[in-house]
Amino acid sequence: MRVLGVVVAVLLSLLVPGVSSASGGLAWVIKPTGTDAQLRGLSVVDARVVWASGSKGTVLRTVDGGASWASVGPPDTAGLEFRDVEAFDALNAVVLSIGPGDSSRIYRTVDGGRSWTLAFRNAEEKAFYDCVAFFDRWRGLAMGDPVDGKFRVLSTVDGGRSWTLVPESNFPPALEGEAGFAASGQCIATSGPFDAWFATGGGASARVLHSGDGGRHWKASDTPLLSLPSAGVFAVAFRTPWQGIAVGGDYARPAEPVVGMALSGDRGRSWSVPAVAPVGYRSGVAWRGASVIAVGPTGSDVSVDGGRRWRSFDGGSFDTVDCGWGRVCWASGGKGRVGVLRG
Repeated sequence: MRVLGVVVAVLLSLLVPGVSSASGGLAWVIKPTGTDAQLRGLSVVDARVVWASGSKGTVLRTVDGGASWASVGPPDTAGLEFRDVEAFDALNAVVLSIGPGDSSRIYRTVDGGRSWTLAFRNAEEKAFYDCVAFFDRWRGLAMGDPVDGKFRVLSTVDGGRSWTLVPESNFPPALEGEAGFAASGQCIATSGPFDAWFATGGGASARVLHSGDGGRHWKASDTPLLSLPSAGVFAVAFRTPWQGIAVGGDYARPAEPVVGMALSGDRGRSWSVPAVAPVGYRSGVAWRGASVIAVGPTGSDVSVDGGRRWRSFDGGSFDTVDCGWGRVCWASGGKGRVGVLRG
């Protein structure tokens, strides 16, 4: 039956345009976007509404399940890299651009991208913001690299209209060389009304920092993932405030069989490597009910037992993945590549 399933998947990929070959009944159905931008930001609202963001000031939105995509980015931002987008519905969304100084910005729309408001513009020359996440429609956090050994995290309580810097004293000291990775818009995550985590690499160890009070105070935990200037934890996702997963590896050597995945069952206080894990660098991860999907430049993987055992189901390149209501999952990556998961 397993062989038959593989044969059916391969035949499906040949007969149905846009279906990537897969095993075990899972496949990415590619949806043309009309852009060649690198799409590292992704936010799935439901089966029909999806937002994506990336290079060249690109922000895309579909309201028909990917049958068509509209370019709805802020005007005069072609030089910006929108590495993360967080959408609440078809009309309301927040996008974050990365870079040093005032290249790090946060824009907000309430009309589906017809107009945008600049909600935050970084004034610190050394600061560099990486990703953003929300607890609900009103409260959110944006994570940035340390400046002079002090972490930078912004908070909002009004849906992204205004942002306030969390006091430096509320964080442990940053390690030398430690920073976040703006590869997938998933270096910060939330679960429930108060728990948040952000991920790092580049220092003496790859760490995950946790807050249990809505982002006000933070504690750090080491992970077993490799940490180098090009390696660390790239994405973190929690199914509940207790059950989480961290993925990463070395983006400079994406096919190297290094430790690139760890699990936590205690709110991120401790991390362990699963017995059977994907080989190589993974930049994005998302929960699909009790299952987990991980993606990277060398392929996609799935675990149906909470991350303990994994198998590959696609060899195509993606940078990030997100799952919305009803177990609807999408992935996006280079050259405008976007796919919806079937199976």
